[in-house]
Amino acid sequence: MEHHKIDELVAKIKALESELEAELHKEYEHFTCEIAKKREEIRAAYRHDREGLLRYLATTPILHLLSAPVIWSCLIPALFLDLVVSIYQRVCFPIYKIERVRRSNYILIDRHRLGYLNLIEKLNCLYCSYFNGLMGYVSEIAARTEQYWCPIRHASRMKSIHSKYRNFFEYGDSHTYRNGVKELRKALTEEKE
Repeated sequence: MEHHKIDELVAKIKALESELEAELHKEYEHFTCEIAKKREEIRAAYRHDREGLLRYLATTPILHLLSAPVIWSCLIPALFLDLVVSIYQRVCFPIYKIERVRRSNYILIDRHRLGYLNLIEKLNCLYCSYFNGLMGYVSEIAARTEQYWCPIRHASRMKSIHSKYRNFFEYGDSHTYRNGVKELRKALTEEKE
């Protein structure tokens, strides 16, 4: 008798699971249909908002066009800087037990996927994403290096400070520096990105 009751309950549970699965599938189909519709609406809006290359070039001020080779010429030293700084941290940071900076946390290349940008705008976004990301990457490597070797604030106020600067010792405070520099280095080696 008890087995009969258990079998009934199991059958009801299976029926409810099937019903739940069917409802979830309906929801999923509705959701994917809505996403597909929204995706198509977004693509249509992007196509509408995208400025054609000829129009873009025709409406760009001549000085902007003439300055483009100067801007793009900076890419060569930037690539070299990227290479040198990456080698530097791969060689030196393990020696001092400093966590390496993850390049992918700073250099984010994603704006080229935006459908409302034309080819030139996508290339410009690619350049800016790379260059500004590289500057952040280099700045973080330099900040960790500075915290390890010379964690002393400047006498004059800086307009912009890096991520580690707030931990540095006051300019001219030799006592605190001597007593705390090893601890600050240790804190840096214990940091995880």
